[in-house]
Amino acid sequence: MSVGGWSGAKLGEKCQSAAALAGAYQKVIDAYKLKAFDIDIENTEFGNATVRQRVVDALKIVKAKNPGIVTYVTMGTTPSGPDATGKDLIKRGAAAGLANDAWVIMPFDFGGHSGTMGDASVSAMEGLKSAVKSAYGYSDADAYKHTGISSMNGKTDVAGETVTTADFQKILAYAKQRHIARFAFWAVNRDRDCGSGGNAGDSCSGIGQAPYAFTKIVAQYGG
Repeated sequence: MSVGGWSGAKLGEKCQSAAALAGAYQKVIDAYKLKAFDIDIENTEFGNATVRQRVVDALKIVKAKNPGIVTYVTMGTTPSGPDATGKDLIKRGAAAGLANDAWVIMPFDFGGHSGTMGDASVSAMEGLKSAVKSAYGYSDADAYKHTGISSMNGKTDVAGETVTTADFQKILAYAKQRHIARFAFWAVNRDRDCGSGGNAGDSCSGIGQAPYAFTKIVAQYGG
């Protein structure tokens, strides 16, 4: 389960302390008996240094209270990896001693990139690996194991930016080679053709495709 996103009231901003934020997270974890928990940190929650620290500190509390729970922190990215704000978030996690299972990027809505979206995704992942390695002092292999990708299938929110099944195949090959922690995408319910006159959105991809074509690629990844 993931909390956060671009719009809406953010727990990281509304909760005024790490303890209160951890308590809010815990209510979700308890309600659904979660084994894994993702913080999708975006927009104003991502851009506020105080809130970034609060999220890191709250996740550390969650880790202590829920032994064995898997945690992810998901953020936007540039084609070359996390921007200065993303790198700061990772550094804060390392400085706090947060044993986060994976730092995850969403490699789309770039506003401009070179090569295919698959190429840009791999480039962004390499940048993420370098940031995680630098912050935590991991080896290359361990750094890759603490990174992840959450892509988008078909047309994204940026005009002219499309993620194809060929791009997903490239990401899959990269994931298998590097043994990353997570390969996910948005979203299964849009993993289908829009049909006549349809537009990309929550219920379709906006490109010609067979039903669940992207899901079938992601399902090939075993860690």
